[in-house]
Amino acid sequence: MNAGAPVARAFRIVARAGRARAGVIETAHGPIETPVFMPVGTQATVKALSSGDLERLGPQIILGNTYHLALRPGAERIAALGGLHRFMSWPRAILTDSGGYQVFSLRARRTVDDDGVTFSSHIDGSPQRLTPERAMEIQTLLGSDIAMAFDECPPSDAPRATIEAAMARTTQWARRCLAVAPPTGQLRFGIGQGGVHLDLRRAHLHELTALPFDGFALGGLGVGEAPEIMHGVIDVVAEEMPADRPRYLMGVGTPEDIWRAIGAGIDMFDCVMPTRNARNGQLFVHGGRLNIANTQHRSDPQPVEAGCACECCSTYSRAYLAHLFHAKELLYYRLATAHNLEHYLNLARRARAAIAGGAFPTTPW
Repeated sequence: MNAGAPVARAFRIVARAGRARAGVIETAHGPIETPVFMPVGTQATVKALSSGDLERLGPQIILGNTYHLALRPGAERIAALGGLHRFMSWPRAILTDSGGYQVFSLRARRTVDDDGVTFSSHIDGSPQRLTPERAMEIQTLLGSDIAMAFDECPPSDAPRATIEAAMARTTQWARRCLAVAPPTGQLRFGIGQGGVHLDLRRAHLHELTALPFDGFALGGLGVGEAPEIMHGVIDVVAEEMPADRPRYLMGVGTPEDIWRAIGAGIDMFDCVMPTRNARNGQLFVHGGRLNIANTQHRSDPQPVEAGCACECCSTYSRAYLAHLFHAKELLYYRLATAHNLEHYLNLARRARAAIAGGAFPTTPW
């Protein structure tokens, strides 16, 4: 594969319903049917679940994180052990974030310049340097199926001049990422910025889509702006993203957010919400959320959600789950996480089925 050249037609659309699309992304570890939700496995694990648990839930692709895995246990160590798939015993596709989100989330611990970013490690305070070239090298060592370009993600309420500077830097870094020769079969996605400014979003998308990426992502959304403002941006910009390549909305969000973005033409999603909310006692059900800490669940013999196929709902009651949660038993985290991920994965499956049927409803319930 030539450096900077997209993999030949790694994506195809198989059905449409309005602006919503159902497609297939071909990867080195199998096809991915879109729309797709990708569970987040930042540190080579989706929290509380084994790879066997994940396989039973059926995601076609999960995420790993360049910054975190480079710090611990180290990208070179993972490569020496056979790559990220073998290291975590995961046979299906993996997408790795480039570390660009940590430019936002760890902004109190980092310094940005035109060449890259220096972080003060959140583990031991040691200086850690990420450049576009190093971010791509790490993702090569990890052996991910989809590697994200290194970007600068500014806060949504940053001054316009700050957002413009981040866009310019991200474009230059995208070119440098593409100049690094990719491993055979690895797809590479560019990331668009621009805050909540439609003119900046369009301008940055125009710059990035001139580059030979295999897919394109919207970054810097869901980072503090109101949902309606976020969706206003997505509704306009998604339709202007290349139709022949996957469209990825990074880090968003609630089931309702995802459903609406699918209707706008987005194909790929990830979010920590299902796993994080599970650990905090919040379980997703059709039409809303259930707080397992509430008193009424302690004597409730019903499953969390009738008809849900996950192990939690098919085997245990709300009362049992409430007991585990209040007792801080470790089994709670596994069962609750499995349920919330089943909810999100099934949302994407239902969306695909609706698109294949030719009609995409405005709400998921």
